[in-house]
Amino acid sequence: MPQFKSLALAALDWPARVLFPPVCAGCRRHVSQPGSLCAQCWPQLRFLEKPWCEVMGTPFTHDMGAGFLSAEAIANPPPFERARAAVSYTGVARQMAQGLKYSDRTHLAPWMARWMLRAGAELVADADVVVPVPLHWRRFLQRRFNQSAELGRVVAELSGLPFAPMALTRVKVTRQQVGLRRNEREANVRAAFRVPSGREIEVRGRRVLVVDDVYTTGATVSVVARALKKGGASAVDVLTFARVLPGDFRPDEATTI
Repeated sequence: MPQFKSLALAALDWPARVLFPPVCAGCRRHVSQPGSLCAQCWPQLRFLEKPWCEVMGTPFTHDMGAGFLSAEAIANPPPFERARAAVSYTGVARQMAQGLKYSDRTHLAPWMARWMLRAGAELVADADVVVPVPLHWRRFLQRRFNQSAELGRVVAELSGLPFAPMALTRVKVTRQQVGLRRNEREANVRAAFRVPSGREIEVRGRRVLVVDDVYTTGATVSVVARALKKGGASAVDVLTFARVLPGDFRPDEATTI
């Protein structure tokens, strides 16, 4: 009986595969499974691995020993406890992040979220609730979906954690962060988030796992972390699909994040 059921499901899936064959998440070549990468794109991914800064999650070229922190974490301690990302924001990872955010390729979210779970296993193990970085309602109406919520929903489902997409709201219409310097990004998102009245119960006394698509300078997730702690969260960790590292961009390169 299980074998018959599998054959029946495969038969139902056949017309869709013929009409809409799965393509590589990076270059759009035909592949065997939706959301997967072809043999040419897979080697382009740079997965972020240990050794890394225990706070910022930025990789080190050499193992400095347990608990060693980056200069950034020491000089400018963030308001969140830990940050982790699955991949470096370059090459095919950049194409995937932009495809999800700007081209409605929401089918990529489950694959991206699985890589995030691998990178943030220790954060997920300690978390009490998953909260995505919210969009302002005007931008949500324009885009029709929130890429961070798409990722956060899958992270919550696969980890068995509660998902609280309404625990945080964006109360300020901000400019796109694209092209802004660090200080401009910080000013742009200052006081942009808050825990709505009546939603404090979802974060009060809990360790919150904030999910976003790309960590650039940390300006957005820092403001988010402060807002969540003001709303009663006991601690905040940050998990993103990609992380912008030094060398990910050329000075003359025009791109979007």
